[in-house]
Amino acid sequence: MQPLVLTRDQHGISRSQISENALKVLYRLHKSGFEAYLVGGGVRDLLLGRQPKDFDIATSATPEQVKQLFGNSRLVGRRFRLAHILFGRDIIEVATFRGHHHQVNNSKDMSSQSSEGMLLRDNVYGTIEEDAERRDFSVNALYYNIADFSVVGFSNGLQDLEERRLELIGDPETRYREDPVRMIRAVRFSAKLDLTISPRTEAPIRELAPLLSDIPPARLFEETLKLLMAGYGLKTYRTLKYYGLFAPLFPEAAEVMGQGDNNYGRFLELALTNTDERLAKNMRVTPAFLYAALLWGPVETRTQQFMHEGGLSYYDAFMMAMDEVLSRQVKSVAIPRRFSSVVRDIWMLQDRLNRRSGKRPHRLLEHPKFRAGYDFLLLRAELNPKLTELAEWWTEFQEANPIDRQQLSRQAKAKHNKFGDSSSKPRKRPRRRPRKKKEA
Repeated sequence: MQPLVLTRDQHGISRSQISENALKVLYRLHKSGFEAYLVGGGVRDLLLGRQPKDFDIATSATPEQVKQLFGNSRLVGRRFRLAHILFGRDIIEVATFRGHHHQVNNSKDMSSQSSEGMLLRDNVYGTIEEDAERRDFSVNALYYNIADFSVVGFSNGLQDLEERRLELIGDPETRYREDPVRMIRAVRFSAKLDLTISPRTEAPIRELAPLLSDIPPARLFEETLKLLMAGYGLKTYRTLKYYGLFAPLFPEAAEVMGQGDNNYGRFLELALTNTDERLAKNMRVTPAFLYAALLWGPVETRTQQFMHEGGLSYYDAFMMAMDEVLSRQVKSVAIPRRFSSVVRDIWMLQDRLNRRSGKRPHRLLEHPKFRAGYDFLLLRAELNPKLTELAEWWTEFQEANPIDRQQLSRQAKAKHNKFGDSSSKPRKRPRRRPRKKKEA
C-alpha cells in the first residue's frame, strides 16, 4: 500500500511544537545528506493535539554515522542499536531505518531469534518503507519530514488514527511472539489515546499472555510505570485484567484477588484512582506507593497463613510475608531497591500507626515516609470501617497544636489491634522456667 502524504498545509503540526533540541538533530542530519524524520508517538500525539513526552527520530544514517555527527552522543542497546544525543537532561533518541531479517545473512551480531520467535537482536537496516513495516502499530508508522515539513503515513496509520482504531502491523501472533511487550503496549495505547483495539489485533492476546514471563523483569518494571503511572492507570488495570495480562505481571496479586471482584481488587482500584487524580493535579507520585498497594493483599494473606500454619507471632509472620512476596514479585517485574525499601516502610508504618500513646506519635510524625504511610492508611480506611477512627485520629493529630497533641495522645487507648484485626495481635512469649541447679 502506498503511503499517504500530507503536505504542510494539510496538517496542523508546527515546528514551534517540536522541541528545539529535536529540531537541531533533524536539521543537522538533513544538511549532512541523510533522510531525517520525527517518528512514531511524537507525530501521533501532535496530530491528536497532545504535547508529546518524547521526540524520537528515524534516519537513514547508521548509528556510527550519527555518532560522528554529534559529539554529544552515545550508542546504546544490543537488541536494537540506537544513538542517544544528550542535551543536558534532554535525550533525543535516533534510530536507523530498520530492514527485514530475511534480506541479510544469518550473522548473530545482526539478527537472531529465540525458539519462541522472540527477537533477541535486530540490527538490520533498511529503507523508510521497510522501517514502517517494522513498526508495531499503524498509528506509530507516521513520519514528519524535516525536508519539506510533510507528514507521511504508512499502513493506513492516518486513517486508523482518525477513526480511533488500534491496528497491529503484520500478522498479530508473529509480531507478539517477536516481542511480547507489544501486547501490553496495545493496552497502554488503547487506554492513553482512547483507541479501540481491532478484532484481529486483540485475538491472540489471551493465548499469548504467558509469553510475558520471558521478558527481563527490569524491562517490565519500566513498562509497568508507563502502564500504571501515566494518568490512566485505572482504565489500564481493568484492560490488563480483561485480556489476561495482569496475572503474568503481578502473579502474587492476581492469585489473591482471583477471577472475581473482592476487597483487595477494590483497594487496588482506589490506589490507582488516587494516583490518576494526583497526576491530573500535577502532584508528586511514587512507584513505591502503588507497588505497596499492589502487593498489600498478598502480604496480608501470607501473614495470616504463617501465623495459623506455623504458629508464628504476628511480627515474625509479617516480616516473613514481606520478604516472600517481594522476592517472588521481582522474578516477574523487578522493583529497584530504592523503591522496595520505601514499600517496606509504608507497610511497617501500618502497624506503627496503631501505637498512639506516649511520645510514639510525636516521633512517628518525623518519620521520612510518614506521609506515604498515612495516605496508605486513609485508603485502607475507605474500605475498612474499623480503621476510620484511627485515620481520623491521625488527621486530627497532625493538625493540632502541641498542647492538643499531648491531650490526644493521653486519650488514645494503650492497646490497639494490628491493622484493624484482633487476630493479628502478637502472641506473648512463654516465660522460661528457672534452670534447676545441679546437685553437688
